[in-house]
Amino acid sequence: MEVAKITSRGQITIPIDIRKKLGVKEGDKVIFLEDGGRIVVANAAKIAFANMRTAFAGEAERLGLKDEQDVVALVDEVREEMWKERYADHD
Repeated sequence: MEVAKITSRGQITIPIDIRKKLGVKEGDKVIFLEDGGRIVVANAAKIAFANMRTAFAGEAERLGLKDEQDVVALVDEVREEMWKERYADHD
């Protein structure tokens, strides 16, 4: 069990072992979820990615997207293609 003290501004420091388990580091965001009268802290990026995978059921697998880095790589690829299409005539 880990304990954290709340400051006068309502802030807490998440203990290192909990940060490691959540997979969060400085600058990352966490989300607070209510679950059966309990509050659960989760890695916001992982929750968002899981929600996206559910929303696009089957599409992530079809495109070979397994994690956030795969999504970033796909976005970079699409941006590059759009850039080429938009500015190909301006050489």
